[in-house]
Amino acid sequence: MTETTQALGFQVRIQTDFETAHNRVIAALKAEGFGVLTEIDVKSTLKQKLDVDFRPYKILGACNPPLAHRALTTAPEVGLLLPCNVTVEQADDETVLVSLVDPLVMLGAAHHPDLVPVAEEAHARLERVAALLREDA
Repeated sequence: MTETTQALGFQVRIQTDFETAHNRVIAALKAEGFGVLTEIDVKSTLKQKLDVDFRPYKILGACNPPLAHRALTTAPEVGLLLPCNVTVEQADDETVLVSLVDPLVMLGAAHHPDLVPVAEEAHARLERVAALLREDA
């Protein structure tokens, strides 16, 4: 398992099967106060809509209600950037790639200084999610 930083967030590679990784991601998010509000099964959607095969890939819309409330109270338009997306994708037969959005990067689009403390807390929590995933690897 390795972790890298990308332009939009951070990634963790986990040596396990897709369903186990998916369940571990949800548990790690929960441990940091995030619930999964939405779940998009990209593989299934692309098969249904385009009749194409795609690797297992899910987009999770994660929300921490206290942080969301603080952000929306400060700047209601930040709802365009919510929830925090996390992707779980089959990288190869033995590896699942988990990508977590960086709220600080997303905040760059909002240009609202009062949101910085909320984004910093969300960033720290999502970094701890990545750390939990590394520990379980």
